[in-house]
Amino acid sequence: MAGTGTSPLNRAEQFIWLTARVLEQRRFAHHFLKGSTEAVETALAAYLNEDGGYGNALEPDLRGPVSQPLHTAHALNVLDSIGRCSGLRVERICRFLTEVSTKEGALPALLPSQRGYPAAPFIPVVDDPLAALLTTGPVVGLLHRNAVWHAWLFRATDFCWAAVDALEQSHPYEIEAALAFLDGAPDRARAEAAADRLGRLVREQRLAVLDPERSAEYPVAAGYAPGEQHFPYDYARTPDSLARRWFTEEELARSLDHLAAQQQTDGGWPVNWRQWAPGTALEGRPIVTLKALLTLRAHGRSLD
Repeated sequence: MAGTGTSPLNRAEQFIWLTARVLEQRRFAHHFLKGSTEAVETALAAYLNEDGGYGNALEPDLRGPVSQPLHTAHALNVLDSIGRCSGLRVERICRFLTEVSTKEGALPALLPSQRGYPAAPFIPVVDDPLAALLTTGPVVGLLHRNAVWHAWLFRATDFCWAAVDALEQSHPYEIEAALAFLDGAPDRARAEAAADRLGRLVREQRLAVLDPERSAEYPVAAGYAPGEQHFPYDYARTPDSLARRWFTEEELARSLDHLAAQQQTDGGWPVNWRQWAPGTALEGRPIVTLKALLTLRAHGRSLD
């Protein structure tokens, strides 16, 4: 029976049952109601295409059926979250990644096949897209963290190291992608050194709001929506992330207080990026809500 109490978790559960896609409902059930991993996998399979990639608006800001790297990265995150990032399904995904990679062996943000289908205006469709750390970093880091070995990873890993080492002026989502790579990179000493440098960059360029009560004093990156800012918890989603040492105990605690307070009256958390279509915002909120709940729980915050 669905929870009907007033705790943050009960309120979020009602929001999920009311608004979420089947995939997010089953993910919530798995993480918080002892639901099965098989049910999550079954729901995720609806987004799988014959080429081994994922499409069909799995990532809500990209509509249409065609496989895209961003959809496939989303699918890998789901598989990772349920402990199923291995085996033939991941081998098939890696073949897709190999086929769609650029000459550098890395992933573009968006393939030209998206043309003709609706997509967020902040993800432009171009004929010859460039390799992007934003897309490649999270995928490579996740595969390494799950001890996946595939030929595609060799050049993609080299690309990520070069991109991370070259970062000087950056923006929050790119830092998140670099961190996702570093959290899974096999060379731990090099990853820790690179993460320490990025942490200094984040503080120097004020890419994390360290005091939520003074968020208006922190910059918003070019192209971001008003108020689309990052907080310490956006980088340090778990206590074992390399980003955890970027912030003091007080800074992280303040940001987690802020995250908890962002739960809205309907039980869900808001999206803070640009909302360009009603359906994408509706589908995005349950995803953000799951991420908020998992972040709070990972840091030991009570949801009851």
